[in-house]
Amino acid sequence: MRALAWHGKHDVRVDTVSDPEIVNDRDCIIKVTSTAICGSDLHLYDGYIPTMQAGDVLGHEFMGEVVEVGARSTLKKGQRVVVPFTIACGSCYHCGKHQYSACDNGLPSDNQDIAQTLYGQPMSGLFGYSHMTGGYSGGQAEYVRVPFSDVGPIVIPDGVPDDKVLFLSDILPTGWQAAEYAGIEPGDTVAVWGCGPVGLFAVQSAFLMGAERVIAIDHFPKRLELARRFGAEVINFTETGVYEALMEMTGGIGPDAVIDAVGLEAHGFFVDNVVDQIKASTFLGTDRIHAIRQAILACRKGGRVSMPAVYGGFVDKFPLGAFMEKGLTLKTGQTHVQHYMPALLNAIMEGKIETEFLISHHMPLEQAPHGYKMFKDHQDEYTKVVLQP
Repeated sequence: MRALAWHGKHDVRVDTVSDPEIVNDRDCIIKVTSTAICGSDLHLYDGYIPTMQAGDVLGHEFMGEVVEVGARSTLKKGQRVVVPFTIACGSCYHCGKHQYSACDNGLPSDNQDIAQTLYGQPMSGLFGYSHMTGGYSGGQAEYVRVPFSDVGPIVIPDGVPDDKVLFLSDILPTGWQAAEYAGIEPGDTVAVWGCGPVGLFAVQSAFLMGAERVIAIDHFPKRLELARRFGAEVINFTETGVYEALMEMTGGIGPDAVIDAVGLEAHGFFVDNVVDQIKASTFLGTDRIHAIRQAILACRKGGRVSMPAVYGGFVDKFPLGAFMEKGLTLKTGQTHVQHYMPALLNAIMEGKIETEFLISHHMPLEQAPHGYKMFKDHQDEYTKVVLQP
């Protein structure tokens, strides 16, 4: 089959690779009909996430048709499904608490030592996202093996187009969880750093959860316009000081809750960000954390910090003193996708959540390397690329 494989920093290629096979009786094989390039895929493309190997098949946002099932799979051939990017068993201690991204069994045993060394404990497996998350082949391919298919995939009703439901795989539940983790109360003012896909879904979700005001922060005009479409006030950080603007907009109090939807590759010509970039380029640091620093300093005393954004390693000059002295609360983590999928599918079907607005480009799988380059270099124009094998 054809699949997009990682071969190094800024080097992804569509290769011919082996077809997937049923390995466990809970597996299924799906024929991919749509698969998207995610902002966190760019962290792999830019070489920030460790334990990638040449030939690894990328992609964790995908859906398709079931073509083969193991003996214990609950799916049937011919069903259309969206697959969560987290791989979870459904029966361990953490899955029992609906904490699917913390599953104890999603990682193969021979990969668990990698994550344990880096992070203290292994997390769940992820599709197409390095060997510390299992080394699983991803969904930017013609076919994919889906472990624990009796737990993860959600069946899509006939007649519903892929574009409408594809983002149930990752970014929609991630934006929703981000707003939920912000502890939004009716009347709150919520500030969202980053108007990429997750940030825009967090804006929608915050309003649905009762926020009175949402302030979206970015520098790409089209992204800011999309945030305005959902009722957000906006700050262009290249034109306005973010902290000063937020203080003025909130009467000097600060937002009740802040959401970092930017992550380890923060943009902007700021002193701390430039220093972070130099340290990353000279292997003295890993992540650029300007957005989360700014969010913590701007949040009101006693407020809540939600961090759906991806960070991969160690950070420098984290404002721990401000975090403690202001009495803030932080919630973060990979998304418990399986927990949110059913309710969010219903919300889409009822017209409460928009999804298709985000897609700017469709491409065949063979153009995936071009799609990655454009998504990285032209983020204002390429808001979301959907590949169709």
